[in-house]
Amino acid sequence: MLKIFSKMFSRVDDSVFDELEETMIMADCGVRAAEKVTAELRDAVRDEGITEYRRVKEKLKAIIAKSLTNSGETPRGEGLRVSLVIGVNGSGKTTTIGKLAHMYVKMGKQVMLVAADTFRAAATEQLVVWAERAGVPIVKQREGADPASIVFDALSSAQAKGVEELIIDTAGRLHNNQNLMDELAKIYRVIKSAGAGGGVRRTETLLVLDSTTGQNALNQAKSFNEATDITGLVLTKLDSTAKGGIALAIAEELGIPVKFVGVGESTADLMEFDPDWFAEQLV
Repeated sequence: MLKIFSKMFSRVDDSVFDELEETMIMADCGVRAAEKVTAELRDAVRDEGITEYRRVKEKLKAIIAKSLTNSGETPRGEGLRVSLVIGVNGSGKTTTIGKLAHMYVKMGKQVMLVAADTFRAAATEQLVVWAERAGVPIVKQREGADPASIVFDALSSAQAKGVEELIIDTAGRLHNNQNLMDELAKIYRVIKSAGAGGGVRRTETLLVLDSTTGQNALNQAKSFNEATDITGLVLTKLDSTAKGGIALAIAEELGIPVKFVGVGESTADLMEFDPDWFAEQLV
């Protein structure tokens, strides 16, 4: 998290903004986002005649929250929503799916999981455990089966059974592995085709990012966004040791909103993203 105003200043001048910009960059906010936020803060301080550090800090929170406002909020309503969950190994992808399933079940939704990571038997086994915890059905096949075919079958089953939330686990992959990224693009085309047929209310592509990975998360987002149209981010491991500023960098460079944040290990530790809360935690 940011630790701003670490020095004692006699007045709010350029030295305050210089230190703030440097601190934001060190907190993984990215150069472009840090420059933009600092410039906007500088103008606000000048225009409003702000002289107290407390008010500078509150203004900073407001600017950050505005930058992260989730303009891509998912509409709620009847019908099937398909969530394709992607990310590299170790980002917390499968755990996030389990938490999403738990969240939607508590909301009274009919949920189904899809084990489309057929490269590792352990991945399917882990997802089965989460499905049992949430009390929801899971579509799976043998190890090595074609992931796109599994997704196609799951879509047909979900529509026939009146499922409202279909959540698809995919193989964890390095963002620079072209073969695996091509396979992901194939799965994405299957989902989009089903959506075009009128059987899907909404499709989501959620990229799960470990918030402790810093600027590498931005590189991941850029690569995955080329294979699929990412509609939202899930930031995991956002505890007191994570900087979290990468959300600002991605919002500035790619315009992708944060949808959920993970703040712990239990099933209840996944929250819908609140820009005001995030700005408070960051600052």
